[in-house]
Amino acid sequence: MASSTLCVDESAGVTDSTCGRWSSSGVTFQKKADKLELPTTYGAPNVQTDVTLVSEFKQLKLEKEAQKNWDLFYKRNSTNFFKDRHWTTREFEELKACREFENQRLMMLEAGCGVGNCLFPLLEEDRNLFVYACDFSPRAIQFVKQNSCYNPDTCKAFQCDLTKDNLTDEISADSVDVATLIFVLSAIHPDKMHLAVENIYKVLKPGGCVLFRDYGLNDHAMLRFKTGNRLGENFYVRQDGTRSYFFTTEYLQLLFTKAGYREVCNEYVLRETVNKKEGLCVPRVFVQSKFHKPE
Repeated sequence: MASSTLCVDESAGVTDSTCGRWSSSGVTFQKKADKLELPTTYGAPNVQTDVTLVSEFKQLKLEKEAQKNWDLFYKRNSTNFFKDRHWTTREFEELKACREFENQRLMMLEAGCGVGNCLFPLLEEDRNLFVYACDFSPRAIQFVKQNSCYNPDTCKAFQCDLTKDNLTDEISADSVDVATLIFVLSAIHPDKMHLAVENIYKVLKPGGCVLFRDYGLNDHAMLRFKTGNRLGENFYVRQDGTRSYFFTTEYLQLLFTKAGYREVCNEYVLRETVNKKEGLCVPRVFVQSKFHKPE
């Protein structure tokens, strides 16, 4: 059941190219829920009843040009689009708690590292961490390696298509303590998501875990899409050609358990970002989950 208490959360640094940035005057309220209902701040939006799909020709073109579109995204935005994710260790205590002893050096995989908005805050906070960081976009990896905080002694960054390239070419099998998939899987075509999840499974230690966070069904970013942007069920394309899927906990459970994982935690995070200056209340819906590789 969802908590009846809403709490102020200053970690609302999640942005999406389909919605504008919020100024510091915005206040975010958060709660967690096992089940999801359409946010009451919206009526029945057009996106829920849109039955028109993008043509098969365009869909094939988008899949073929997926890497190019993300590379162009980083070319336009450089390292300035996403905020640094300093909230990661607070919301995923597993990054600290999974140590068997205090000074154990954890081996971590950040799948879909972007330009390092999660990577570098983590390395700054935790000196006993080695991170394998990969991304679909060669340009994003270039930005990571050009960062003044990049140190080969604590990080190995490499380009990788999680649905095609074998992670064991860069990382030893069964060697990673924890892997993160934070706003990454939603950018992959639903038909190929299982390939990414299975790929990560190969490098996880028995007992290792995947920490997941991504867009949930009926999130504000989904409700803003207009007719003509729908690729399939819960799957949409943005104006810049990048794509986004909006998850349910049931879909995730099936996806990960079919690949051999055990579900530990799988829930919705519901937020309302209130911009008092603009008089707007924006519903955000995310899914936050944790899956273990059995020992």
